Amino acid sequence: MLTTKDITTFYDDQGPPGANPYVPGKAPTTQFDLVPYDPIWPAAYERVAEQIRTALGGAALELAHVGSTSVPGLEAKPVIDIDLTVADSGDEHAYIPVLEQHGFSHLLREPWWYGHRLLQHPDPRANVHVWSPECPEAARHLIFRDWLSAHPDEQQRYVSAKRAAAEHVRSTGGDTNDYNFHKQTAIREIYGRAFAALGLV
Repeated sequence: MLTTKDITTFYDDQGPPGANPYVPGKAPTTQFDLVPYDPIWPAAYERVAEQIRTALGGAALELAHVGSTSVPGLEAKPVIDIDLTVADSGDEHAYIPVLEQHGFSHLLREPWWYGHRLLQHPDPRANVHVWSPECPEAARHLIFRDWLSAHPDEQQRYVSAKRAAAEHVRSTGGDTNDYNFHKQTAIREIYGRAFAALGLV
């Protein structure tokens, strides 16, 4: 069972020295174009989620639309973020082959970071983040989504951070990891205010 400490403590382990989370032949994206909120994004989520349910049946324990496309009105990269909970994210054979048969592509594995696996879907474009039950990061994603949805001022702060991060990586030739790193301070500040308002800290 998750505790408040689990949820409010960030774990930034980058893995063992030299670890490469990307599946052989795959690489981080260098595309960071932000677009205005598109009201079709919730329906796009449902399309991908239904494909996951069809593929996995009851093995898909939980599905959630997270990330920027889940927040009405928020500027975002046009890629749907989905959190998928399975019994054991480390048991890749239980879900990755069947998802690949349904058009998903395995991009990376991070066993050192909450057992995270990432698959992608081409149309509609989606990132599927796979976790085991009671994952603190998945719980935080829901808090972040709901907090931004209820606080337009926080949306603007986050958009400013995303624009700055996108401009930075474009000018320096960075990738997804650089983009996420340059948003991190703003994200943690937003989380801090959300945690305080929810009585978690």
